[in-house]
Amino acid sequence: MPIAKGVVHALALLPAVWIGLKINEVAQTGSGLGADPVAEIEHFLGLWALRFLMLALAITPLRQLTNQPVLVRFRRMLGLYAFFYASVHFGAYLVLDLRGYWTTIFAEIAKRPYITVGFTAWLLLVPLAITSTKGWIKRLGRNWARLHKLVYAIGVLAVLHFWWLVKSDIREPALYAGILAVLLGWRLWKYLATRRRMAALAVNPTSRTAGSR
Repeated sequence: MPIAKGVVHALALLPAVWIGLKINEVAQTGSGLGADPVAEIEHFLGLWALRFLMLALAITPLRQLTNQPVLVRFRRMLGLYAFFYASVHFGAYLVLDLRGYWTTIFAEIAKRPYITVGFTAWLLLVPLAITSTKGWIKRLGRNWARLHKLVYAIGVLAVLHFWWLVKSDIREPALYAGILAVLLGWRLWKYLATRRRMAALAVNPTSRTAGSR
């Protein structure tokens, strides 16, 4: 397991290394990230934040489909990388786009809906990242699971942020919207199936005994 986690860490850091090298190339040569390097950097980091969020959400369905509970051990790691890339994405916007005029961030949030939903998604990620440790899981008890259900709303907000940001070609945000719909739809289907099963057992409690023979 330590080897597998090490591999995941290495792979998860590759996008950060790649964009770091590209930024260095731009600083030295003035080229390497297209006509608008700032937009490219922000887009790249935001896209990887969304990808890691989708991967974290995919762990539960994959575990249920493959019957491999070991996959759950990677969920927190992927979620934290989603927060890491989202934070660097937000930081790049503050430093490269606003260029130090950070006091204008609240005006930007208020007047640009795509920034509003993106900032809200990042803000909701903060408590999830803070409470991702075993200590917080123990302190919060059942409330931990309730709190971390915010990830579903974060997924919707992140996709909406991407969708509203794109001005013409919506194929890429539509792809992630479709992936999110499948991941959340799976959870809804499993939840409803569990409710139906529990209702059937409540009506006919002997069915559990008969079915176990």
